[in-house]
Amino acid sequence: MTNGGSSRITLTFLTYSLGSSGFFHSLGYRNSRTKRGWIHKRVSKQDSPKTLVPVVASTTETPKKLSKVEKYKKDSSHLKFPLQQDLEDDNIYVSEESVQLIKFHGSYQQDNREQRKKGEQKKYQFMLRLKLPSGDMPTSLYRVLDNISTEFGNDTLRATTRSSFQIHGVLKKDLKTVFQSIIEAGGSTLGGCGDVNRNIVTTPAPFLTPDYIEVRRLAYVLAEILAPQTSSYAEIWLDGEKAGEIEFWKRNMDMKQVSQLRSFDNGRGIVTGDPVEPIYGETYLPRKFKIGITVPGDNSIDIYIHDVGIVVVSEGNEIIGYNITVGGGLGRTHNKEQTFPRLADHLGFVRREKIYELIKAIVAVQRDYGNRESRMLSRMKYLVHNMGIDAFRELVESYFGERIEPWRPLVLWKHEDYLGWFEQGNGKLFLGVPILNGRIKNDASMRLKTALRVLVDTFPEVRLNVTPEQNLLVKEIEPSTKEQITNILKEHGVPLVEDISVIFRDSMACPAFPLCPLAVTESERVMPNIVKRIETLFHHCGLSKVPLIIRMTGCPNGCARPYTAELGLVGQGPNSYQVWIGGCPNQTRLAFVYKDKVNESELEATLEPLFAYYRLEKRRGERFGNFCYRMGKDALAEYAQNFNSETVRYFKSRVSLRQETYEHLKEVAKFRRLPIAKVAEEIFSTFLSSQDSESNGTTK
Repeated sequence: MTNGGSSRITLTFLTYSLGSSGFFHSLGYRNSRTKRGWIHKRVSKQDSPKTLVPVVASTTETPKKLSKVEKYKKDSSHLKFPLQQDLEDDNIYVSEESVQLIKFHGSYQQDNREQRKKGEQKKYQFMLRLKLPSGDMPTSLYRVLDNISTEFGNDTLRATTRSSFQIHGVLKKDLKTVFQSIIEAGGSTLGGCGDVNRNIVTTPAPFLTPDYIEVRRLAYVLAEILAPQTSSYAEIWLDGEKAGEIEFWKRNMDMKQVSQLRSFDNGRGIVTGDPVEPIYGETYLPRKFKIGITVPGDNSIDIYIHDVGIVVVSEGNEIIGYNITVGGGLGRTHNKEQTFPRLADHLGFVRREKIYELIKAIVAVQRDYGNRESRMLSRMKYLVHNMGIDAFRELVESYFGERIEPWRPLVLWKHEDYLGWFEQGNGKLFLGVPILNGRIKNDASMRLKTALRVLVDTFPEVRLNVTPEQNLLVKEIEPSTKEQITNILKEHGVPLVEDISVIFRDSMACPAFPLCPLAVTESERVMPNIVKRIETLFHHCGLSKVPLIIRMTGCPNGCARPYTAELGLVGQGPNSYQVWIGGCPNQTRLAFVYKDKVNESELEATLEPLFAYYRLEKRRGERFGNFCYRMGKDALAEYAQNFNSETVRYFKSRVSLRQETYEHLKEVAKFRRLPIAKVAEEIFSTFLSSQDSESNGTTK
């Protein structure tokens, strides 16, 4: 590839003996291809079990009843019909079939339930979601989105948890104009939604070290290898004409080589034979497919919640390969125990030159073995869960044609948000701007939408990056303009990271009411007040300045990732939430259900016992989520049952010192470059520990 200084990619036909220990060979199966895809067919003892060989065979297995969405996809002629006709009629909506098909094109049909009275026709409108690999975009595209949102939308933009932008409130009659405007500006919405690879999320930090450069390069290439190849996108939105502007992330890519990588067939069932969609086939994937890419230690993307997670592995400054995780996903359904959030497993390590074929193999496994009968159970996480990671790995290897190497050890993960000012590494700066719940708008207290427009108009050379926490990075900033950019934001009432509390900094909510059809209660619109109330309670319990990750959703599908938060509020009914606790700050552990159907008005009564217990029993430096996990649900519930807020007194310690002792303490603190309180705590703790040892008879 030409972008990012990557090494030359060699296209090699893969052959590899998998040995007799393979999961499917242990059962006497070999790879076979049928009209439904590749299967593992029973073979006789005369066949060698040492090599998985693709053979053509028929199958007599009983056909399963596919979901109706599968039929819509199959009958659509690669996502075209009846959507093309529906867009030409005078209705303000599209048909049931087209509702599913238009998702692949990057749009959802929605109903503003607050704009209609009972019995009235639904107030249909459309949301568009962009494809922005790694969340990066030029200011020229942002200006177009800003204009569209004002002229055709609801005058807001929504940053998403997958590093993209959504435009809400577009009417059907304006759809073609809006799509064309985005495409002609070098953007795209194809694959923003639907049963394909979605927007690839990466660490948003634009550092210029080899590993961070590789993250972005890989995201761009994989986004194109896995992009839908149907011509219906151009036929419907551009009337079959070629876009006047190529997508901005392709401009430094060798698209001929990308096409070769996509269509390369190793003879093991990865490529479908479909002339339009070589990887997906005519029915695409069973469900959405999500990829996240980062570097060791940087868990700004919640690495374990994706279908596939990719971690760049280096030796010195050389990229040698990637660690791969599989089977993550957070969506679930209330009262359906067969659905659940799941963190990914470690699949293993792959050499750099093999990454594309391995990712294609994983996608092919989900394509051929994922559940197409029940969309509720169709994510790849259920396939990995049901098979087990070892059997899943064997199956991927049968497509890949090679053994997957063991996982390489990594440094510990750390949650990063990149808010504030940073040096990029090329003499320029980037600024992380906190965006409350991702909503870019103007209101009485803050004119964020205007501020960002002034900023990109004044400094068109900068670039923007949406982060996985719904915030925005402004990149490629000349140091000489730092003060001017800061002033633009301040003049419009836009807070920077130093202006917000640690709890607001780590809060996230999904849009929910009034547009999301899955929402059962509020989320984004009530989140600021909810966070303020929780913050007040936290401070009341003596926990001021202690961080707390809070995430809120209006339904159980988990778009704002509440199941990995320290405190998650999951919509369960009108003004009612399921409370999840126990996630860890570095996003590597799931939370657990603490209480069901908690009314919004009962949050303080529900949470105060937990905060009080945490204040009294936490270990030094222990976060709330880790405390809840350590104590366990039963102990927390028992404490809460016996809790009486009137008998609890929260206090701050006060210790008086002689003046000369205090001055000495100040000198030590200055020498060690630590706060006085920190040094004092260390001294007291050391002394008290020695006293404990003496009283226990352990001192020599």
